[in-house]
Amino acid sequence: MPSVSTATVRHLRRANGYIELRMLNEASDELEAIEGEDRLSVEVMAVRSDLYRQAKQWDLLAAVARELARRSPDYEKGWIDWANALREMDKIREAKAVLLEAQPIHGKTSAVLHFNLSRYQCLLGEMEDARERVRTACQIDAEFKTKALDEPDLSALWGDVEATK
Repeated sequence: MPSVSTATVRHLRRANGYIELRMLNEASDELEAIEGEDRLSVEVMAVRSDLYRQAKQWDLLAAVARELARRSPDYEKGWIDWANALREMDKIREAKAVLLEAQPIHGKTSAVLHFNLSRYQCLLGEMEDARERVRTACQIDAEFKTKALDEPDLSALWGDVEATK
């Protein structure tokens, strides 16, 4: 993390440790202790996203992840977190739009992008597109077949997923 101060690196390490231990208030305190321009760094926003995801603070996650995706479009997790936060707030069309925007950057290699798009398309009743997306996710990473069969958003496609090789 060379773009932030040594003190910030220490706070981020501690915050990450607290997040892993689900000590979210302590993680928040560590992030709040970060000073100056580092507060708006990609590194800090990424850890803040992890905190908000763990805390299920979807509106805050959406805001931070959106900023993260805008500042660092190559950081795939920003896009995924942004879309997932919108999905959790039942903003399915907006979540889909976020990942469609990310597709030119991450679509060739990101199974999770296609997997999540399949979820959103399934929820929107776009079944043929959803089938194709889940197939693509499974082609990129075969583990997504198991994930698809455990995903309630894809329940309408479970038969199709089971039939794939």
